[in-house]
Amino acid sequence: DFSLSSEKGAHASGSDENSERGNWSNKGDYLLSMVGYAVGLGNVWRFPYLTYQNGGGAFLIPYTLMLALAGLPLFFMECSLGQFASLGPISVWRILPLFQGVGITMVIISTFVTIYYNVIIAYALYYLFASFQKVLPWSDCFSWADEFCSKTRLVSDCNATLDGEIIRANYSFVTSNNLTCINGTMNYKPVQFPSEQYWNKVTLQRSSGLDETGHIVWYLALCLLLSWMIVGAALFKGIKSSGKVVYFTALFPYVILLILLVRGATLEGALDGIEYYIGRQSNITKLMEAEVWKDAATQIFYSLSVAWGGLVALSSYNKFHNNCYSDAILVCVTNCVTSIFAGFAIFSILGHMAFVSERPVSEVVDSGFDLAFVAYPEALSKLPVSPLWSFLFFFMLLLLGLDSQFATIETLTTTIQDIYPQVMKKLRIPVTLGVCILLFFLGLICVTQAGIYWVNLIDHFCAGWGILIAAVLEIIGIVYIYGGNRFIEDIEMMIGKKSRLFWLWWRMCWFFITPVLLMAILVWSLITFSTPTYGSVLYPAWGTAVGWCMIIFCVIWIPIIAILKIVKAEGNLCQRIVSCCRPAANWGPYLACHRGERYSHVVDPKKEKEHEIPTVSGFVY
Repeated sequence: DFSLSSEKGAHASGSDENSERGNWSNKGDYLLSMVGYAVGLGNVWRFPYLTYQNGGGAFLIPYTLMLALAGLPLFFMECSLGQFASLGPISVWRILPLFQGVGITMVIISTFVTIYYNVIIAYALYYLFASFQKVLPWSDCFSWADEFCSKTRLVSDCNATLDGEIIRANYSFVTSNNLTCINGTMNYKPVQFPSEQYWNKVTLQRSSGLDETGHIVWYLALCLLLSWMIVGAALFKGIKSSGKVVYFTALFPYVILLILLVRGATLEGALDGIEYYIGRQSNITKLMEAEVWKDAATQIFYSLSVAWGGLVALSSYNKFHNNCYSDAILVCVTNCVTSIFAGFAIFSILGHMAFVSERPVSEVVDSGFDLAFVAYPEALSKLPVSPLWSFLFFFMLLLLGLDSQFATIETLTTTIQDIYPQVMKKLRIPVTLGVCILLFFLGLICVTQAGIYWVNLIDHFCAGWGILIAAVLEIIGIVYIYGGNRFIEDIEMMIGKKSRLFWLWWRMCWFFITPVLLMAILVWSLITFSTPTYGSVLYPAWGTAVGWCMIIFCVIWIPIIAILKIVKAEGNLCQRIVSCCRPAANWGPYLACHRGERYSHVVDPKKEKEHEIPTVSGFVY
C-alpha cells in the first residue's frame, strides 16, 4: 500500500471504492474495529459492579431500556453520519457549520482520554510481566510490606464469657485463656491485603497526593513506551493494518473470558458470587430509585463510546452502500452481551475468594482500578497455578484496552487527514508515529509517583459531562437544525428506502426521547458533581482548578467556532446565523457517483479549494 501512496490516499488500495481516503479491506475489519472500540475496560471493571450495586439481575431491565432509548439511536446516528459524508468528526460538520466546535470538542476530549488510557494499558503490561514468576509477588506480604499488611483479617478485641460474665477483652487475652469470641462481637484491626499494598507501594510507588509529584517510576514509563510502540506498529498503515490486528485483539478477550468463567464456575463459593451478581440477591424494588436509571443510562452512554468522534471516524471508511443500520445493532448488542458475560467471569472468582477468606462477597467486590489491580489479582493468587490465570487476565485487559486505543488514535489521524490530505498522503507513517511520540511524552506525568492522581483527575473531568454536552448538541443540531427527516433521507440514499413504520421508532428517539434522556443525565451529572478524590485522598484546590481548566479547554471551542463562523458570514446578524445553520456548499456524499439528484449541486472535493472559506486553525467545513 505504501508504494502506491504518491497516487492514492493514505488508506487507499487498488480495490477501494474511495481511492482518495481508502476503505476497509472487508466488512469484518470494520465490525471488529467497532466492537474493539466499544468493548473496553469498563465492560469488565465497571458494569459487573454496577449490576451488583443496583439490584443484581433487576438492573438489566433499565440497562436494556437505556440501550434502546439512548445508546442505539446515537450509535446509529453517528455511524450513518460518518459513512454518508466519508469524513472524520470535525470535517463532517459541513452538515452544520455553526456546530463545528462540537467536533473539535470530541477530538480534544479523545486526545485527553487517550493519554491516560494508555497509562492503564501500561499498568496491565506491568502486571502481565510480573505474572511470569513461580509465586505471584502480591500473593503474600514480602519485603516491601509494612506492619499493616496481612493475608487474613486480624481480630483486635471481642466479647467473651468468663466465669459466667460477658467481658470485653483483647483477642490475645481471649486466646491465652482458651476463651471463645461471641459471634458478631469481633472488632478487626485495620489491615491491608498484600495485593493492595503491592498496587500502592510497588506498582505505583504512590505518593501522598497530587502535591507530591515524586520521580518518574521508570518501569511504568517503559511499559507506557511499549504500549505506545504497539499502538504505533498496529496503525502504521492506518485501517489497512489496524483492521487486521483487531481480529486478534477484539476476539481473543472472549476466549480468555470463557476460560476464566469455566475455571471460576468449578471453584467452591462461585455460586455465592454469581448470586450476588445476578441471582437471588436481585432486588426489583431498586428500580424505584432514580439513581439506578441514571447509572444504567450513564453506563450505556460511556460503554458504547458515542460522542467521542471514533464512531464517525471508523464509519467514514465504509463503502457508501454498506448497511450501517444492521452494523449498529450488531455492535451494540455484542457490547452489552459482553458486559453481562464478563460479570459471570468476574463474580464467580470473587465468590471463591470470599469463601476462602471467610468474608462476605460484598467485602471483596470492587470496581475500577481496585477491581482490576487489587481485588481480582488477589482472588487469582489463591488459585492453583495462579501465574497462568494472572497472565490470562492481564493479557485480556491489555487487549481490551489496545483495540479501544487503536480506534481513538485513528480518530486523531483521520482528523489530520481531513484537514491536511496532501500531508497524510505522503507522510502517513511519520505523522502517526509523531502523534504517538507526542502523546507518550504528555503521558509521562501519569507515571510519576503522583501519576494515579492525574489519571483519576483527567478521567473525572474529561470523560464525564464534557462528552454529554457534545452528545446533546450533536443530536439537537442534526435533528432540529439540519432536520431529522432530511437526515433520514440521507440514510435512505445509503441503505435503501424504508417504510414509515421502520422509521417510527428512530423518529421517536431522535426527536424526543434521546435528547430528553441525555439532557436529564447531563443536568443530573452537573447537580451531583463532586470534587475528585482518590480513595480517601482529597485533591488540592489547584488540582481541581486544573481539572476545570481541562474541561473548559475542551468545550470552549463550541462557542468560539460558532462566533467565528457568524463573524465570517455575510449579511445582518440574523442572516449570518441562518446561513451558518445551513449545510456548507461541499456537504454531501464524498464521491460524485453517490450524490444523485439531491446532491448534484455539491462542489467537487478536488475543486473545493476554489470555494472553501478558510476557518480557524485551518479547519474546513
